Amino acid sequence: MSERTTPDRGRAPIHKGPPARPGGGTAPHRPAGTGGPSRPSRPSGGSRTRSNNGHAQRTTERRTATVKEKVTGPVTIPPQIIVKDLAELLDVTPNEIIRQLIKQSVFASINQVVEYEKASQVATDLGFEPTQSEVAAATGARKTLSASEAQQASRDDQGMVITPPVVTIMGHVDHGKTSLLDTIRKTKVAAGEAGGITQHIGAYQVEVNDKKITFLDTPGHEAFTAMRARGAQVAHVAIIVVAADDGVMPQTREAIDHARAAKMPLIIALNKIDRPNANPDRVKQQLVENDVLIEEFGGDIICVPISAKKGEGIDELLDYILLVAELQDLKANPNVPATGVIIEAKLEKSSGPSATVLVQQGTLKMGDTIVVGPIAGKVRAMFNDRGKRVQKAPPSTPVSILGLPEVPQAGDRLEVVVDDKTARQNAQTEQERRRQENTHLGQVSLDTLYTQMQEGTVKELNVVLKSDVQGSAEAIKGSLSKLGEDNLKVRLIHEGIGNVSETDVHLASASGAIVIAFNVKADGAAQREAQKEHVDIRYYNVIYKLIDDIQAALTGMLEPEYREVIGGHAEVMQTFKAGRNTIIAGCRITDGRIMRSSQARVLRKKDKVYEGKVDSLRRGKDDVREVLTGYECGIILEDFTAIEVGDIIEAFAQERVMPGA
Repeated sequence: MSERTTPDRGRAPIHKGPPARPGGGTAPHRPAGTGGPSRPSRPSGGSRTRSNNGHAQRTTERRTATVKEKVTGPVTIPPQIIVKDLAELLDVTPNEIIRQLIKQSVFASINQVVEYEKASQVATDLGFEPTQSEVAAATGARKTLSASEAQQASRDDQGMVITPPVVTIMGHVDHGKTSLLDTIRKTKVAAGEAGGITQHIGAYQVEVNDKKITFLDTPGHEAFTAMRARGAQVAHVAIIVVAADDGVMPQTREAIDHARAAKMPLIIALNKIDRPNANPDRVKQQLVENDVLIEEFGGDIICVPISAKKGEGIDELLDYILLVAELQDLKANPNVPATGVIIEAKLEKSSGPSATVLVQQGTLKMGDTIVVGPIAGKVRAMFNDRGKRVQKAPPSTPVSILGLPEVPQAGDRLEVVVDDKTARQNAQTEQERRRQENTHLGQVSLDTLYTQMQEGTVKELNVVLKSDVQGSAEAIKGSLSKLGEDNLKVRLIHEGIGNVSETDVHLASASGAIVIAFNVKADGAAQREAQKEHVDIRYYNVIYKLIDDIQAALTGMLEPEYREVIGGHAEVMQTFKAGRNTIIAGCRITDGRIMRSSQARVLRKKDKVYEGKVDSLRRGKDDVREVLTGYECGIILEDFTAIEVGDIIEAFAQERVMPGA
């Protein structure tokens, strides 16, 4: 057995074996005669002593032990991962990850979440072969796994088990979504538990042929997409319920678009086939017209005729759900600290904040210390969908938990961490991140589209189109399909008639899309949500202007337009000298309002003598943010002292003009 030495000057050689590969096994064998034991052995020369030589030798051993062979190869990365967890996964320092992200123009901290696209590029640059996993990475993994064990669990399928599929049911109002859920729940609960469902927790499990299926009892695609907009991809299969006597309706099309935007497989449940006026063939034709090609017509989307009221076709529908889930090969590791998504939450009068969590990876246990978004807590009690106390919840299991000090938001991530201190730190970090976050992660606007395309963060421009009439929508749809090139395509993810709604904004936010409003407006709730989620809404009334703007954005030629908005005027009544180079203008606000740090110009007999900004605004001895009409104040202008009595100070701002406004 040969000895490996450090490259440093004359340090004592030590024996060192091949480093353990995080993905399982050991590093590739060196040529014969160069192998070593599985862990470093003591240098030859006897046992360690407390002498100076022994101390130097141990120091050398520790330093040499840090010299590791670079680990590369396949690696599985979740859709979102924290920088420090990515560093552990790739067996590098967090600083190295941050340096690699900076090369992609991403300035991240050690506790910041990055998307798979950025993380995979970092992994590729470091010599790995990344693939995306279906489960999210857990923080605080040190509770039950060492770093090498966590890496090994992420790099291969060791410890992975098949998990029940999570199903969401969507469709038009009164087409039978609730009836279908109720029928499945009543007919498929475990024997002896019928009627024992005493607690509504927003999700429940049924058992079919010894296999479980989890259903989300959400109030439609709006709630589903709202959760997805907050980064929570909760379901694996989408069932679109269509009434055979009513056909494809506007909300049906919305549900299909929302499911497709989430890249989930669809199953069409053709409900109410027992009705005398049911016309399944007409509905199937309408589905084809909406680009839903069912198997009967040569497509790959399953269509199952059912009657939720009479229970017909329910078994067949459940069998198809299991089949689609089997094709997806859904797996998770139950032996790691749990992560999950909050489905719904409420404040109970007797027990306080209660939250329903869908466990996605790991096993949630009683007493676990958890972080839910910006909230830290501990699992004090846990109930299943039948209201029974449980001690643990494996992957794809919905449970209601108690122990949080506040009510979390639907879509917040739940993570199990090592202790209370870590939980508080992580919650505080997330709270600070949300407070300081100025731009929505991954959100797209026409103004920044070309830059994001050049950086490789955008591969397609997603569009939500709302118009006044169907004819306009068809014309715009045809024109948009001709735009784009191989490196950037325009993709219409949803079209509809009428004003822009809050649901449209949620879909755009979750899909990184822009909203085009043609001859329509956005209602108040939609405008507020768009501002909150940083969704770009573009208003147009001329088709060619719409097309020109998108084409210009694709080629990097779109220039934003601005207009001047007058804020108010102030008349200078008196001037005061304060210091050598400061003149205070004593003013009275004649109209509007003057704000601190607003842009301003000085008008003297209608001629402009200065343009700059308000440097200071005071009333009496107090600095104030704004002064309204009729009040007096003191104004100091930035780099201007030649102000005179009788001058007019005009405050203004530059406001971006939305196209078509």
